[in-house]
Amino acid sequence: MGHVMAGAAPLPPGARDDRLDMFRGLALVMIFINHVPGTVYENFTNRNFGFSDAAEAFVFMSGLAAGLAYSGAFRNGGPLWLAIARPWARARQLYFVHIAITAISLAIFAGAAHYFGLYEVLLKNNIAALVKDPLATLVGIPLLTHQFGYLNILPLYLVLLLASPLVFIAGLRWPWPTFLCSIALWVLAGQFRINLPNYPTSGGWFFNPISWQLLFVTGLLSGMAMKQGRRFIPVNPWLFLLSLGFVLFVIVWVKVPPIAEAGRAGLGQLSAWGLPFYLTNFDKSFVAAPRLLHALALFYVLASIPALQLVAASRWTAPLRSLGRQGLAVFATGTVLSLFLQAIKTVVEPDPVTDGLMLGSGLVLLLVLSWALNTTTRLRRAQPRPAAATTPP
Repeated sequence: MGHVMAGAAPLPPGARDDRLDMFRGLALVMIFINHVPGTVYENFTNRNFGFSDAAEAFVFMSGLAAGLAYSGAFRNGGPLWLAIARPWARARQLYFVHIAITAISLAIFAGAAHYFGLYEVLLKNNIAALVKDPLATLVGIPLLTHQFGYLNILPLYLVLLLASPLVFIAGLRWPWPTFLCSIALWVLAGQFRINLPNYPTSGGWFFNPISWQLLFVTGLLSGMAMKQGRRFIPVNPWLFLLSLGFVLFVIVWVKVPPIAEAGRAGLGQLSAWGLPFYLTNFDKSFVAAPRLLHALALFYVLASIPALQLVAASRWTAPLRSLGRQGLAVFATGTVLSLFLQAIKTVVEPDPVTDGLMLGSGLVLLLVLSWALNTTTRLRRAQPRPAAATTPP
């Protein structure tokens, strides 16, 4: 067992972790497929084999990437403001990308209704509020208090990045107390239903940052540890077996109806005995315990298998790595493409060939985009830097 789950080897300083790129690329593919509901291929994405889905993976890996990218500036003793400015600059970029894809997506649905008479698209994805109360909704969109369906993960990410300097500062000195505080915050959010508000509609954010921060913080602390050539949560044979057993049990749960019925009945009984909802159901807004535990167990198992480093570095996974290295551009473009395909799916019945052509064409476009951006980055880095200007005597 020891050689199977010894944990991945430390990376050389400055090296990219191919596993992060590969799994982030895989999550982006799953998100793209899931964002076009009604295709036959959504039945094969990872959400059909567990309690959690690609959203949990995306948020965890976003924290992991942030820990790798930004923790050095907080550790090296430089100006604190410069360290804070880097994740905040990324949050600013996310905000404008979110506003841009929101506007483009609205144009897609407005065009579908105006030119093709597909007025039903205006009743989907939380767009109806714009039709019923346009002025208030137009105020809510830039405030992030009104988010359209499938366009609500970037607001979550940017809020978490804005809060990340506190986690970096605390995590460098007290990593485990920081982790425990994150767990306590998740409990408080669930216990008292604390969430950021919506406007003009009622309720809170679909991805509640006060709950989802636990996945982000776990990833961030893990990334900070990886930056120093160690693991935040060490490989332990018993923890590995427990996590693996839970992941396999969940697969059986979701695939065997009698087991699923018995499991739901058991959770229902726990709820009847007084356990709160965030421990006994599968609520996504508050990332309830079954979803959270499944995601963390899966991440731990995958991070503990050394062979995945070889898989991630192989030529077979190069397309996924390419997508993962350009996560923001691929996610934003994929979101716009998926909503365009949603409009088409309002008049197209599920069919393996038609769905395959639509999704396949979208994925090819995303691969071409990631190739172009990665090539541009590589060529720019290969260019010799201009010599520093000298002052004439």
